Amino acid sequence: MPTVDVNGLAMQYRLDGRAHGPLLVLSNSLGLTMDMWEPQLPAFTTHFRVLRHEHRGHGGGHAPAGPYSISDLGSDLLGLLDTLGEPRASVVGLSLGGMVAMWAAAHDPDRIDRLALCCTAPVLPPADAWIERAALVRDQGTSVLLDTLLARWFTQATLPARPEIAATVQAMLAAADPECYASCCEAISVMDQRSHLAAITAPTLVLAGSDDPVVPPASALDTQRAITGSTLVVLPQASHLANVEQPQAFTDAVLSHLLSGPSARAGLTARREVLGDDHVDAAISRTTAFTAPFQDLITRYAWGEIWTRPGLDRATRSCITLSMLVALGRFDELPLHVRGALRNGVSREEIAEVLLQCAIYCGVPAANTAFAVTQRVLDEMDRRPDT
Repeated sequence: MPTVDVNGLAMQYRLDGRAHGPLLVLSNSLGLTMDMWEPQLPAFTTHFRVLRHEHRGHGGGHAPAGPYSISDLGSDLLGLLDTLGEPRASVVGLSLGGMVAMWAAAHDPDRIDRLALCCTAPVLPPADAWIERAALVRDQGTSVLLDTLLARWFTQATLPARPEIAATVQAMLAAADPECYASCCEAISVMDQRSHLAAITAPTLVLAGSDDPVVPPASALDTQRAITGSTLVVLPQASHLANVEQPQAFTDAVLSHLLSGPSARAGLTARREVLGDDHVDAAISRTTAFTAPFQDLITRYAWGEIWTRPGLDRATRSCITLSMLVALGRFDELPLHVRGALRNGVSREEIAEVLLQCAIYCGVPAANTAFAVTQRVLDEMDRRPDT
């Protein structure tokens, strides 16, 4: 597994997904490793470059001596982005990972595009319980916690129906260094980020499990109310490790938020199908804080609302689009939509008919240019069939 030096820490990380897609960071729960996100990985990597990392002493990684603070762990996350040359990212964090994510979003808000705080809280009393857990783990190791954690992380119906979960959690928990785990417990014991939540500016989803005894829905509601413009989702029949217990519902809720809702999800899919992955990935990779609202606009409205309407099929929409581009003289955009029309099932002969129609209603000079531009596109496609 790759490691980089971050704040004097040899930090383990892994990148998966679209080579030029927007960056999504997944931050783990206490005691678990990046493997906890396996249920979400197929869906998330369809749209994002997914960056996973291990907390200090987790996953068999570097185990620096404590004490730790949440600010230390948050600085590790931001330092990892710095080291990898990543100016911005969306972040999804669960439990301890959510505490780390909210710290990063509050202390360096310009770095965070979108935020999902899952089964987490800015303060988690009583402090004595965390101190006692730290002492227990230092004395007996992390395995002593397994039965207690399974009972708190999953509803009663889940473990008998899915016995493999216990073995998976046990393996991840065993990879945590006891001293580092204890230091993280002590960091949580003194944590109080409530006064920092107002500084979070990223669009934020607060997600809770309906049956979570660690962070019950009422606590999640308090967090949501403290973050301007945030939304709350409560997953039914889910406890603290909601992404594992209810993987599809969790994935759908988080992805809907990250992609700005159902219309944006549908829009991104349509945009990729018509314009091609290479074009869309390149457009997304060039997105800045200044251009992000425009990218969101065209994805949600142009592609998510208009191109997905049932009134016209995509081939017809492509023919209309070609005609309008010719009429408006937008010949710089014409090659992109010629390729899109072919993807949508419009034949070369039908494209020629569209351009002939344009010669009558848009003018011969415009059609002449359109024929020349289209011919160049077709010639290039013949030379490079993969384009």
